[in-house]
Amino acid sequence: MLKNATVEAILEELEQADTLDGMQAAIDALRVHFGVDFMVYHWVDSAGDQRGCGNYPLEWAARYIEMNYQRIDPVIVGCFQRFHPVDWKSLDWSAKAVKAFQAEAMTYGLGTQGFSIPIRGPNGQFALFTVNHTCDDETWAAFTEKNRRELILIAHFFNEKALEFEPDKVASDPHALSPREVDAMTLLAIGYSRAQVADTLSISEHTLRVYIESARFKLGALNTTHAVARALSRGLIVV
Repeated sequence: MLKNATVEAILEELEQADTLDGMQAAIDALRVHFGVDFMVYHWVDSAGDQRGCGNYPLEWAARYIEMNYQRIDPVIVGCFQRFHPVDWKSLDWSAKAVKAFQAEAMTYGLGTQGFSIPIRGPNGQFALFTVNHTCDDETWAAFTEKNRRELILIAHFFNEKALEFEPDKVASDPHALSPREVDAMTLLAIGYSRAQVADTLSISEHTLRVYIESARFKLGALNTTHAVARALSRGLIVV
């Protein structure tokens, strides 16, 4: 049903999904759409249970768990310390154990190029959306530059759906903005440029982009201007 579908159509199907199989179908379709080797969404819920969907080889997933590789995986370690999207080349792969881990991953077909988006939810929830591929650095740089914004939005769609499967889900406003999102949207509403907002909040423009995209998604806005207008009209920000 999702074969050759647009990103918008795939995300609409994801919104309607009421099982993990629905999430899996969506991520399979998105992997094909973007033409990458692997795409994975993994999260740790508020109870500490780990769940995920994606298409890493099952043998590698079993090996990863068996060896408790999350202890040394630079992607997990690096993204847990960050709030903005991470290109794997920016991580530290120099340790002997890490090099061995990477070499073993490649024997299962994983590529050295990767782009991961960390997401934090309520009650300690942590999630990671990852795209992995095999290609040269120039091709990968062009891919991430072209698709960064859309991948961030997709990551948040998956996280929103994952929260519906929380074991002790409590009623809350899914559209509530985080304090940082409120700060960013307020400064934009005042008329600050993105560079000025980033400087005022002492964050990078990449990190600011994540806050803006997250707020835009929560507000169901078409663009940043639309998001600011909706935040103002709903009383989420005051200027």
